[in-house]
Amino acid sequence: MFIGEYHHTIDEKGRVAVPVKFRKELVSGAVVTKGLDACLFLYPMKEWETQAVRIAELPITRSDNRAFNRHMLSGAMDMEMDKQGRVVIPDYLRKFGGINKKVVVTGLYNRIEIWDAEKWEQYKQTTEAESNAIAERMGELGI
Repeated sequence: MFIGEYHHTIDEKGRVAVPVKFRKELVSGAVVTKGLDACLFLYPMKEWETQAVRIAELPITRSDNRAFNRHMLSGAMDMEMDKQGRVVIPDYLRKFGGINKKVVVTGLYNRIEIWDAEKWEQYKQTTEAESNAIAERMGELGI
């Protein structure tokens, strides 16, 4: 399980350190892909396989399904941690996420998100200001 928020820097080779408490779940490999809200999603390989099957099984007759399929699957790259617990974020994914030097790595139960630090702060400010309204909508879903 991934939880928490961690601040790191990305080096000139595109490497970012995975928080120590997350590394154990990624030793068998991982996949990073384009996420939503201008961040990247990082999945342990086993979780990625589950998610990829669900995405691939969406009916291709709907344009939204095809678009989401392309977004998530064609943007994916498998990766492994080096001995220092770092992963390389490919250029095209750093560009997609607007990731520069400072990053925030967040744990969201079954996945990790990687954000440009400035974009993360903007996102947090917006959603925290709307947290009551968001909570009400979640209540309508039974959460």
